[in-house]
Amino acid sequence: MKQFIKTFLIVILAQAGLNAQTGAVPVDTIFNNFYSATGGKALWDAVQTYNIKQAYRAGTANDYDLVVQGSLSQQALSKIRTIMKRDFIYGIKGTDGWVKIPIGSRDKVTQFQTSDLSEKERENMRRELGDLLVPFSNYTQKGYIATVVGTEQVNGKPAYQVEMEGKGVKYNLYFDVATGLLVREKLTLPTREVQTRDHTQYAKSTYGISYPSESTYVSSIDKKPVKVTTIMEFNPTISDNTFAR
Repeated sequence: MKQFIKTFLIVILAQAGLNAQTGAVPVDTIFNNFYSATGGKALWDAVQTYNIKQAYRAGTANDYDLVVQGSLSQQALSKIRTIMKRDFIYGIKGTDGWVKIPIGSRDKVTQFQTSDLSEKERENMRRELGDLLVPFSNYTQKGYIATVVGTEQVNGKPAYQVEMEGKGVKYNLYFDVATGLLVREKLTLPTREVQTRDHTQYAKSTYGISYPSESTYVSSIDKKPVKVTTIMEFNPTISDNTFAR
């Protein structure tokens, strides 16, 4: 019994010490530690275009591939979601936003029906343009308020939790205390859907930035874990046709 009490007190004191340490760590320090761990803030600040290729796999008919291309200077974003060999294309450029839905049979040349995105959909894609790279980049300029909440165990390791809220959405971001890497993201949308991404592996790009290359994605709607593999390219040349309506 004495040994149990001793062990219990050690755990409590250790957690209290970690919590005290967390309270003393400014949110910007946590963010800067992430930048340092992934290549340096100067590299991140110099990114103007990007290309993201992802495969979402859960072993169901809903598995899909996603190609995202963004240009910060043009305020333009293109998302091509391929499911069952059919492309659904979403795009914004400036204040314009559209979606292209494939029509006709798959054994013929694909034709698309184009329609306007709603203002909420355009606003969401404009948010994604910057947040897909790093949600907390220039966070104050984007209208987010970030607060260090405390620490939690993520995959058996202590992580700082930062809550960041604004633009009608809320992020809960978890950074590994030892490495500084972002290991979990929870995004709460205005619809109250919660999207959780656990990042299990990072890869280093030819540009020099490291990014999450393997993740597990879960939506609070269907609650089915989905394996996500990611390849990112920074500052690629993007054709003007990419953002053509």
